[in-house]
Amino acid sequence: MTIDPTPAEAEAHGLLADSLWPQRLDSGWQCVSTPPGACASPADLPAQGWLAAPVPGTIASARRAAGQFDVAHPAPLAFDDHWYRLTLTGIGRRRLRLHGLATLAEVWVDGVKRLDSDSMFVAHDLDIELSGDTTLALCFRSLTPALAAKRSRARWRPRLVTPSTLRNVRTTLLGHMPGWCPSVQAVGPWRPIELLSDARHAIDTIDLTSRVDRDDGVVSLTLRFVHPQVGDDCRASLNCGDAVSSLQWTDAYTLSGSVRVLNAQRWWPHTHGEPTLYPLTLQLDDARVSAEPSSHSLGSIGFRSIEVERGADGMGFALRINDLPVFCRGACWTSADLVTLAGSEAQLRHAFALARDAGMNMLRVGGTMVYESDTFYALADEYGLLIWQDFALANFDYPNDAAFSASIEREASQFLTRTRRFAALAVLCGGSEVDQQAAMFGLPPSMRAQPLFTEQLPAIAARERPDVPYVGNSPSGGVWPFSTNEGITHYYGVGAYQRPLDDVRRAQVRFAAECLAFANVPDHATLHDVLGTIHAHDPRWKAAVPRDPGAGWDFDDVRDHYLQSLYGAEPARLRYEDPEHYLDLSRAVVADLMSDVFAEWRRAGSGCGGALVWQLQDLRAGAGWGVIDATGRPKSALHGLAQTLQPLQVLITDEGLNGLDIHLLNERAEPLHAQLELVCLRDGCVKVVSASRAVELAPHSAQRLSAADCLGQFFDFTHAYRFGPRAHDVTIATLRDAADGRVVSEAFHLPERRVGERHDLGLSVTVERNAAGDGWQLVIEAKRFARFVHINDTHYRAARDWFHLPPNRPCVVPLIPHAELREMVASASNPAFKADATCAAPAGEVRAVNAISASFYG
Repeated sequence: MTIDPTPAEAEAHGLLADSLWPQRLDSGWQCVSTPPGACASPADLPAQGWLAAPVPGTIASARRAAGQFDVAHPAPLAFDDHWYRLTLTGIGRRRLRLHGLATLAEVWVDGVKRLDSDSMFVAHDLDIELSGDTTLALCFRSLTPALAAKRSRARWRPRLVTPSTLRNVRTTLLGHMPGWCPSVQAVGPWRPIELLSDARHAIDTIDLTSRVDRDDGVVSLTLRFVHPQVGDDCRASLNCGDAVSSLQWTDAYTLSGSVRVLNAQRWWPHTHGEPTLYPLTLQLDDARVSAEPSSHSLGSIGFRSIEVERGADGMGFALRINDLPVFCRGACWTSADLVTLAGSEAQLRHAFALARDAGMNMLRVGGTMVYESDTFYALADEYGLLIWQDFALANFDYPNDAAFSASIEREASQFLTRTRRFAALAVLCGGSEVDQQAAMFGLPPSMRAQPLFTEQLPAIAARERPDVPYVGNSPSGGVWPFSTNEGITHYYGVGAYQRPLDDVRRAQVRFAAECLAFANVPDHATLHDVLGTIHAHDPRWKAAVPRDPGAGWDFDDVRDHYLQSLYGAEPARLRYEDPEHYLDLSRAVVADLMSDVFAEWRRAGSGCGGALVWQLQDLRAGAGWGVIDATGRPKSALHGLAQTLQPLQVLITDEGLNGLDIHLLNERAEPLHAQLELVCLRDGCVKVVSASRAVELAPHSAQRLSAADCLGQFFDFTHAYRFGPRAHDVTIATLRDAADGRVVSEAFHLPERRVGERHDLGLSVTVERNAAGDGWQLVIEAKRFARFVHINDTHYRAARDWFHLPPNRPCVVPLIPHAELREMVASASNPAFKADATCAAPAGEVRAVNAISASFYG
C-alpha cells in the first residue's frame, strides 16, 4: 500500500492529522491460514486462499467479514498458523510500531525475519528500511508447541481454563473458558500497526501525567521525537485550558515540563459531580519550518485524588475520591466485540451510556479479559466511569522464572505508561481469583503466595501509577481470601449459592468486586431476532446458559430457584403451561434481586463500599450473565439496577418486626429540598394508610427514617406480626422535588411477592410524538398497581422498562428505534453497511406480571 498520513492515536485523543503523528497501516492487508509449521517463511506461502483482512483485527474478524465465521461454532484458530501481508511503498529508514500481536508472532520484512513476540500484551518497535515496494509479513504460530513445552510444575490446576498450560503463555483466557465463553480464540494483529512519520518534528512518544497539589492541578509532559531536534531553534509550550508553560529540552530528542492550573476543577465519577476534563495543546515554534507557531491537540486530562479507606476496624475496602467517600457500583466488563477484542467507538459509547444512565460509576476489567484500547479509557474519563483494572492474570499458579518475570515487567510497564494520563483508572489489581483458587485447593498461605502479586506488580504500580491504589488479588482479605466480611470478596451468596435474601446483610460484604451472577433472559426482540422461537429448555438455549465446569447445574437453575422461593412459582410447570409468562417472571425475579441486594448495600449505615455485578454484557446471544445482551439491548437486570443506583435515591429495606426503613441518599454536591410521600395500598388501588413530610437532603448525605415514625402509628408494614389477614399489597415511598413536584425517586415494598393472582389493571397506552417531534414515546397508566411493567415492540425498545407503576399516575416512556442498534452493530463489522433510515411507527404491547392480559398499541 502507499502510506497516507492519518491521525496518531486518534482512537483515543482526537489528535489533528498532520505530519507529526504516526501513520496507521489500516488497509490493504490480506491473510491466509495454513496447517501448523507448513510454511517456514513467506516464500512458502500459497498463492490462493487469501482474504482481505481488517487491521487492527483478528483472523476471526477477517473470516466474519468474508462470511466464513460462525461465532456459535468457531474453529479452534489458536492451533493453526495464520499469515498477514502488506506491501509498503516508500523510501528511507522508518520505524514500525506494532501495538499488539496475538500471540506467538513473527515479523518478516522482504522475506527476512526481524522479530519474534511471545506475548499479545506487549508492543514492539522495529526500525526498517523502505526501498520502493517492501513486503511486510506477520506470522501467528500455533500455540501447540508452547502449551506442550515443559515448565515448572503448577501447585494447582484450575478447571476454569482449558488447557491448564495456558498459564505459560501471555494470551487472553477469552476463548479458552468452556462453560461460559464462546471458543473465539484471539489470533492476529489485534492492536494498531503504525509507521512513525519521517517529518522533522515527528513524535515518537507522549507521556502525560496529572496530579493534585492542594487546590491546583499539575500536568507533566515528556515528549520524545523520532529525530534529533535543534533546541535553540525550536521552542515549545504546553497549554492546559487557559494555563500555559514553556517546555524545556532535556536532550536532542526530548522536551519536558509541567503546567499548573490554579484552582483546578476536579474530575469526578458522574454520580458525584462532573467528570471535568481540561483540553491540552502543544505549541511548537520553529522558524525554519513556519513563520507562525503550530498548535497540536494532545487530547484532554483530569485532576483527581484517590485513596483507600479501610474503616475503623481496618478490614474494609472503600474508595475516597477527592477526599469524599464514594459507593462504587457497576459491573464487570467483558468485551464490546469478542471477535475483534475491541469493538468500535460507537459500540463502546453505547455500552458506557447504558452503564452511566443506570447509575453505575465503575467498571471492572478482569484478569480473564484483555487490556482495553485507549479509546476505552478515554471514554471512561468522558463518561465519568471509574475503572477497576486487573492485570491480565487469573486463577493460575504462574511461572516464576526470569523470562516470565521479564515479560510481565514489560507488559505491566507498557500498560501503565500508556494509560498514565487517564483519570478514570481507579484501582489496580494483581489478578482474579488466584489466591481464592489456591485456598479452595486447601493450600495454606505460605504455599499459595506468589511474588508476582506481592512484590513485582506492586513495585511496578508504585513506580508507574503511584496515584492509583493497588490490591494483590480479587478477592482478597480475611482468613479465607474470599471471606465476605473482610477486604474484597466475590459475593455469590444470593446467586450461585442460592442463599436467601437476608444473607446479604448477614454476609457483611465490604466490597464485592464480583456479585449476583444470573442467567439473565434477554428481551422479546432479541429472542425473536437472534434466537428465533426456541424455548427455555431447548439445547440451543442451554448452550448459551453459563455453567461452572464440572457442575451438575447451570445458572438457569439458579434463577429458577429464586423464581420458586421468592415468587412461589413452579418453574418446570410454568415452562410448559405458559412459557411466555415463565420468561416474564424470570426477567422480573432477577430485576427484583438486583434491586433488593443493592438497596441493602447502599442503605444508610451499611458497611459496604461497593459492588460490581458479573457481568455488564453477554459474549453471545442467550440467557447469559450480562445485564446487556449480545446485541447491545439492556435486559431486565439492568433496569432493575437502574431503580436502585441513582445519585438521588429513596430505598426501602425490610426490617422484619421493626417494620420498614426508608433511606434517603444524595450523592450530589447540592442540597435537595424534597417531599417524602408514603402510601400503602390494598388491591393495588385502595389507600390504607398514608403520610407525607418535608425532608432536607444535605449534599453527600445518607439518612434513615422509620416508616412507622413517618406514619405516627402502628401498622404492620412487613406483615411480620400477622394479626390477621394482610392489610395491604404494596408500600410506595415517593421522593418529590419540593420546588416543582417532580418525582425524583421511588421505592416499592411488597410484603408478599407470590405471583399466583393476575388482575385487570385497567392498563392503558397512548402513542405520541415527543416534545422535539423527532421521536416517539408511550404514555402508560393503570387503575391498579402494575408490577414490572414492560414493553414489547417490533421496532423500538423502551428507554425505561421493567418498572412498577403506581395507580392513576401517567408514566411517559421514550422509545428508541432498534434500527439504530442494528446499524451500530452491523457497521462495526462491515463499515460499508447502511441501515434504512426510515422506521415504522411504534406497534407493540405493554405487559405487567400481575396483569391478566397485555394492552396493545399502534
